[in-house]
Amino acid sequence: MPKEEVFTHILLSNQTSDNNALTPEITKEVQRALCSAATDDSKLLLLSAVGTVFCSSLDYSYLIGQLSSNRRKESTWIAEAIRDFVKAFIQFKKPIVVAINGPALGLGASILPLCDIMWTNEKAWFQKPYATIHLTPTGCSFYTFPQILGVALANKMLFCGWKLTAQEACSRGLVSQVFWPTIFSQKVMLWVKEMVSCSAMVLEESKLLVRSCLKSVLEDVNEKKMPHAQTTLEFLQGPGFPVQLPAGQNL
Repeated sequence: MPKEEVFTHILLSNQTSDNNALTPEITKEVQRALCSAATDDSKLLLLSAVGTVFCSSLDYSYLIGQLSSNRRKESTWIAEAIRDFVKAFIQFKKPIVVAINGPALGLGASILPLCDIMWTNEKAWFQKPYATIHLTPTGCSFYTFPQILGVALANKMLFCGWKLTAQEACSRGLVSQVFWPTIFSQKVMLWVKEMVSCSAMVLEESKLLVRSCLKSVLEDVNEKKMPHAQTTLEFLQGPGFPVQLPAGQNL
């Protein structure tokens, strides 16, 4: 979590996965970084990723391995880790800027509405393939996606695994702006520097005003989702499993 000028930079990187898949351990690391950034003198948080994929969500192979022992205990632990990860984003008081360098799937896409400014690479795309592998949506997306995209398109993503392009995501309000790959990083940093030139108090108070009514709703939605996540994880290898995902794809 490098500190650059007056913003904190969290860089998603899974050394064991080419697609920046999330494990409970990685979500805990991100939570600790958010907790630290919440109390330091930074004005905002920049979230980005290494490689060509932003985040391919939960590591499916990891989950199957963990659930091979004490299924109920492990499914509860994983569901709680997801809940706490999402809660950390909901409760973070400073602006969160996201630089989406490539595809964002599952939980990697779910956290975007919990952030404030989302710049995306033209080559990025967004997908929620949960229903095809018998899991329910994570990260409050069953609430936020219909609110942002409209019920029809959100259901298409949540139930059918529909893939949304960067331009479509921008036109529907899921992301703030799309940049061509060759200038993506440069444009993101220009906007970040523009934002950190503002007063820290103004940035934080502005976020408070924008999010004040939504924060308690998201906290409630996130808490109520936990038992559903635990149940579906517990039966992940029940009838119809294991499901074969496309090569290189996680949840």
